[in-house]
Amino acid sequence: FNVFAGIYNPASEDTLIDQLSSRATIFQLDITRREDIDAAYDLVKKKTNTLHALVNNAGIIGTGYIDWIKTETIRQVMDINFFGHVDMTKTFLPLLITKPDSRVVNICSVAGFISPPSTSAYCASKYALESFSDCLRREMAVWGLRVSIIEPGIMRTPIIGKYATSASELQAQLPLDVQERWGDEFFKIYFESSKKNILLKYAEDPIKVVRALQHAVESTTPRIRYRPGWQSEFLFFPLSVVPAWLSDLFYEKTRIISVLPAGVKKQLKT
Repeated sequence: FNVFAGIYNPASEDTLIDQLSSRATIFQLDITRREDIDAAYDLVKKKTNTLHALVNNAGIIGTGYIDWIKTETIRQVMDINFFGHVDMTKTFLPLLITKPDSRVVNICSVAGFISPPSTSAYCASKYALESFSDCLRREMAVWGLRVSIIEPGIMRTPIIGKYATSASELQAQLPLDVQERWGDEFFKIYFESSKKNILLKYAEDPIKVVRALQHAVESTTPRIRYRPGWQSEFLFFPLSVVPAWLSDLFYEKTRIISVLPAGVKKQLKT
């Protein structure tokens, strides 16, 4: 294949050039910028009128309880994790449907079918991407377009290192009334427990995602959904199909924050 690889961070270009073949074209891409997407389309269109596969992979996390995170943060997560993928897909769709059996592969997450505490923005964006992908697959089936969704658990990538870091930076940015409502003790234990998350400790090899991606792009029979790794297949997917009360109980029993928020303690004293 001739590969067009959009990168957000220009500093990554030199490293990628050394690792990729001469058939790869690297260019800067911010999928929240219309001008970047248009430039990417023009670049591809100059070299080919037919596109075999579009892989949407960009994403950020945005952690914290709903009472803590700003609406602007939720909007930013949605812009990158969802609307950016929508814009890329709609822009490149004309090149994809010039032939049957082209592919759209969306790198989603287990967060597209479960909703753990402290991940509301991320989960909302991934649920949206899952639904968008399902609709796209059904609407464009008559054109022969294949749409695959990859739903990994926690993988050993740089993004997991930002989970605890972003949490530790969060408290100082909160309004005073929110800080008082939850209390220093709660925040301290929350941050400590974030760093000790057992699933982060046993994060999986991202090569599992790469293999799923390769199959989705190259196979004559790509799957609709891929769940690479034990976390996705054997923990989170089963959790997503049990009754809501049972999944609520699971999250409550595995909750490692042992203290109550300051505001709740105050209510119990009155």
